[in-house]
Order: sequence, then structure tokens, then C-alpha cells
Amino acid sequence: MSVVVTGSGRASGRPDTVEVDIGVSVISQTVQEATASAAARAEGLVAALTVNGVEAEDIATAGYSIQPEYDYSGNAQRLTGYRADNTLRVRIRDIAATGSILDAVGAAAGDDTRIDHLRFTIDDEAGLAATARTAAWDDAAAKASQLASLAGRALGAAINITETMGAPPIPIRGVAMDMAMAERATTPIQPGTTSVTVTLQVEFDLTG
Repeated sequence: MSVVVTGSGRASGRPDTVEVDIGVSVISQTVQEATASAAARAEGLVAALTVNGVEAEDIATAGYSIQPEYDYSGNAQRLTGYRADNTLRVRIRDIAATGSILDAVGAAAGDDTRIDHLRFTIDDEAGLAATARTAAWDDAAAKASQLASLAGRALGAAINITETMGAPPIPIRGVAMDMAMAERATTPIQPGTTSVTVTLQVEFDLTG
């Protein structure tokens, strides 16, 4: 005879890393002009990032597209140009510098700047996971002990364990760059805290 219980545990900590999508979106009359303009703006973004301490290995292309733009007013659609989007996925390891880095990026690409999907994470969450796992085990064992006592049995060894772990990043969508504001003060970025949650489903043997 056995009993199956579910235990959960959570551990919280301060994020130490920011992941953010930074890019440019430009529109020009021809594909060649849009491509060249997007490339130049993207080079400016990379230069601004590296000058402000972001390592090259923490910058990766996340998306690139070229699409025609149409004006649908009137009785027929009219081609107005071509839009080129170039997006970089950037990891910032100095959270305190995030605001100034975003301001530098905005200054480099101007009104063509796009910043989105800013997420706070913990680069090494092994310690938090271990703490959450211990809490989940204690929770499961306490439930199993109570159930065993109610059934008039003794709690035996765990014979099956299934773990589910989650550490969702803290997202901040739609970070807008107001260039007039950027000239007056550094963009404020507040990391708060993030957490790791562990859920254990444990099957214990019942004896006696």
C-alpha cells in the first residue's frame, strides 16, 4: 500500500541579469535603402552596447525581416516603401547599468529604436532551486506523514518522485524611449525579486 502526495516550495532572490530585445525598424523607398539603413542603425546599436560594457557573446540576432508597406486609404492599395526590422537579443549582466545602456541605445538609433520584452532573471538559480526543493520535500513529507497516521500506518520510504520546476522571468513589455526624457534623466529600471518554484509528486510506501 502506498500514498501519493504533492508538495510545493518556493525560494526568492534578487535578479542579477536583464534580457531585452533591442532593435531598429526603418522604412525606405526601396529594399536596398531599407536594408542599408537598418544595417547602419544596427551597427550603431551594437557599438553603443559594447561601449557600455555589454560583451559580444551577450548580443545575438533574434530576428530580421523586410516587408512591403502599403497605404490602404482610398479605393486601392498603394506601395509606400519597405520596412526593415533588425532585432538583437541582449543580456545585460550589470542591472544597475541597464537604464543608462537603454538610454545609449536610444541615442544611437533615435526614433528608429525598438525596445521590448525586458525580463529580469537570475543567471545561476541552482541555489534557489535547492532551497525550493527542500521546502517542497518537507511539504510533501508532512502531508504523507499525516495521511499515514490517519490511516493507522507507518510512513515508509519514497518509492517514486516526480519534480516540476519553474522560474518565470519578470517581464516588462513595451519599454518606450522618450528621447526628450532620456536627455534629462537616466531611464529608471527596478528589478524587484524573482522566485523559483518546485513541485514534487512523491509516492511513499505505507507499512504496518
